[in-house]
Amino acid sequence: MAINLDAALGVHPQALDVRVERSKLLAGNLANAETPGFKAQDLDFKTIMAKVDMGVQVDRNYQAMYRIPHQTSADNNTVELNKEQARFSQNSMDYQTSLTFLNLKISGLKKAIEGQ
Repeated sequence: MAINLDAALGVHPQALDVRVERSKLLAGNLANAETPGFKAQDLDFKTIMAKVDMGVQVDRNYQAMYRIPHQTSADNNTVELNKEQARFSQNSMDYQTSLTFLNLKISGLKKAIEGQ
């Protein structure tokens, strides 16, 4: 009997991919917190994963959105350092959670293949 890995692993591989891409954007935002005119970007994780849940094929060219700051800066930079750090930390924890779920799925598949 063949195992369909896409069905067996669920949305976890896609969630990890989105988390990685979001980490890159958030790290770029943090690195440019002092760059005049820099516009902070982010991915809408919930919207992307909702599309995945509906069965829509989502390619890796995720559409980044510019963030509207709560408080504008004099140099037109839209990075709010404290909020950006919190987003980065939360995304890192969410990545670890998704990775744990994926590891559990793989471990379960391995046990099933080995007949345990």
